[in-house]
Amino acid sequence: QVQLVESGGGLVQAGGSLRLSCAASGRTFSRYNMGWFRQAPGKERQFVCRISWNGANTYYADSVKGRFTISRDNAKNTVYLQMNSLKPEDTAVYYCASGNSWSARQPDYNYWGQGTQVTVSS
Repeated sequence: QVQLVESGGGLVQAGGSLRLSCAASGRTFSRYNMGWFRQAPGKERQFVCRISWNGANTYYADSVKGRFTISRDNAKNTVYLQMNSLKPEDTAVYYCASGNSWSARQPDYNYWGQGTQVTVSS
């Protein structure tokens, strides 16, 4: 069982930055690939990025490539999402998730956090 808790969301102006954190409980965190997803108002939840269990591999959705960076610290059981050059269209609830597969598909992630709100004003 893995419990995930996101933090770091908030209100920021367009062009600004935020860093989200996702703290995991349990001793098996380092075994899992981790992903970030987001859900904008009135839209389906969508993939943002993912990182492999050892941090060696990352993958980004085209919409965030070059602006967002995912990283992890297995010693701290934490995954991060550094978001730069934020745009109003990045406004969403951001979720972290863990899974065994190297995938962008939500069903492949077994555990999810409760989400943290990011609002980007124009």
